[in-house]
Amino acid sequence: MKKVIFGISFLVILVGIMIGNIAADKKEEAGPNLYDVTGDTSVSGGMIAPVESVGIQPGEAAPDFSLETLDGEVVSLSELKGEKVILNFWATWCPPCREEMPEIQKFYDAHQDDIKIIAVNFNEKDEKVIDFLDEFGYTFPSPLDREGSVGKEYGVLTLPTTYFINSDGVIQEPRHVGPMDYEFMEEMLDTLN
Repeated sequence: MKKVIFGISFLVILVGIMIGNIAADKKEEAGPNLYDVTGDTSVSGGMIAPVESVGIQPGEAAPDFSLETLDGEVVSLSELKGEKVILNFWATWCPPCREEMPEIQKFYDAHQDDIKIIAVNFNEKDEKVIDFLDEFGYTFPSPLDREGSVGKEYGVLTLPTTYFINSDGVIQEPRHVGPMDYEFMEEMLDTLN
């Protein structure tokens, strides 16, 4: 009797392994975007967000905030009225954020007199942010949204998320979700009033 139970158990395990291998093979054949919700098949992953999370829309006033940088400087959006602003939300653990950071630094070095960049670190510990910025030598302003409240007010669900604010303090362009490159930021600079 024990041999029969052992034999049946062994067969069940083998069938389970076989089904798992077949499922894994089919997943590999389908590619990384089996259910592509972005329309862009060059990206992997994607997220369907609820309607209420669309963030601040073009034509709406950018909500004011005051956040502190690692060196104790307070950055207030209202103090930048009259300036064009790129408002970026990022985190050290986010691979697309890490991808865009060198591009932001390059753009900041070239255009810091033409447009203000505010790269808000979203909900991380100071030590992680200090280590990250120091390691790569990033010098653009990076205030800390320690509680995530500013990101929530802007409807940030995915990082990086970027808003483009004109000199009147109004969101001028649709928010950009995902990494930006230098050319895209230059295009936004030319587009903003």
